Amino acid sequence: MQPNEQDLETINLGISEAPEMSIDGKSGKKSKKHRTSNKKTKKGEKPKKKWSTKKKVIVWSIVVILLIGAGVGGFFLYQYLNRKEEPVATEEKPVEKPHYYSILSGEEIANESLNSSPTYCIQIPNGLDGARPQVGIAQAPVVFESIAEAGITRFAAIFQNPTSSAIGPIRSLRPYYLEWDTPFDCTVVHAGGSYEALEALKNGGYRDLSEDNNYEWRDYSAYVAPNNLFTSSSLLKKFNDDNGYTTSNVKSFARMRPAEADTERQNAIEASKDKTETNKAGDEVKVPGTPLVKNIAVNFGYTAAFNTIYKYDESTGSYLRSYADGIPHETFTCPEGLENPSPQQQCGEAKQVAPKAIAVIMVQQSLDTDGYHIVSQTTGEGKAYVFQNGKAYEGTWSRQSYKDVIKFTDAEGKEISFVPGQLWVAAIPTSTGSVSY
Repeated sequence: MQPNEQDLETINLGISEAPEMSIDGKSGKKSKKHRTSNKKTKKGEKPKKKWSTKKKVIVWSIVVILLIGAGVGGFFLYQYLNRKEEPVATEEKPVEKPHYYSILSGEEIANESLNSSPTYCIQIPNGLDGARPQVGIAQAPVVFESIAEAGITRFAAIFQNPTSSAIGPIRSLRPYYLEWDTPFDCTVVHAGGSYEALEALKNGGYRDLSEDNNYEWRDYSAYVAPNNLFTSSSLLKKFNDDNGYTTSNVKSFARMRPAEADTERQNAIEASKDKTETNKAGDEVKVPGTPLVKNIAVNFGYTAAFNTIYKYDESTGSYLRSYADGIPHETFTCPEGLENPSPQQQCGEAKQVAPKAIAVIMVQQSLDTDGYHIVSQTTGEGKAYVFQNGKAYEGTWSRQSYKDVIKFTDAEGKEISFVPGQLWVAAIPTSTGSVSY
């Protein structure tokens, strides 16, 4: 009888689960062991556990993450090792523009080369015979004023790089004006002169422009001869170019820088104000300020018509100049580009002369041998007055030679530096002149 399929399964199960007989090495007795696996385990070794699918996923995820991290780290390490050194960014400081200042005026100029530009010393009248108002004189950084004859004053106006299309009128020269001109190494512009002045010009090697139709003209529309001779900035340049005069070696007065002058002016204004202070007793007391010197009178001592008064304008630091009768001293400034203009018709409105500083020198004066012209002291020393920034200084002027610039010192012997702008120097006789303020 053949076994069926169920019986065969039963038989097989019986065999697999049947105990296995073995002989014990010590007793020789047979023992039974259950066969649970075909694999054998060494003595003392634990059986290995199989990993579940969940654990495998976690392990492989960690491996992948580590590999990605290593790749990214390697990439950045490569970039770091092969980086190019970039220059360290530094904050760039703005380059300060250089500043240049005029030797003659003390004002700021475009470049240093302008200090060697040719200068011009022009004789300008101040008589009551039609010389007023003068033209172009506001552009002169330095003006000397002195008596020419009969108590009538005349100006020696020093120019450098003028732009006015008319300057004048132009009148005759005197020796002491020429001596005041000398340190400025200028072209001397005049219409004749005294014998002594013309001899000094000829023998002194000066650049000399006397009346010449090529470089000057007469305006008959408003001015009357001899006070109607004019020149211009362009004609002066043409004269110098035609004669090879290309530079000037200028000596001039000591000057402050603009910022220094402005600080001094503001300090003077502040010092002029009254203040309130507390005294030792704890009481508040009023302390008066130091008043600004606002009114100045310069008297030449001969004819009242040529005495002058100045009124200080603290807002601009200028001194408004008038004649003794209160009439403002005015001047035209003609714009560039006009050819031989008639100033009173083509140069707009005349404006009041307003220098930034005034210096008065007391000098010895006497009559020349002709009994008419004046001889004036230009070297040596004497009493001086200086007015600027609303302040007054009494001191001394001195000069060893007419080739030197006049030096001004205060009462303590310290040299005075002038503020930038026009300086007006009045030479008044010690015998008859006076200054009051």
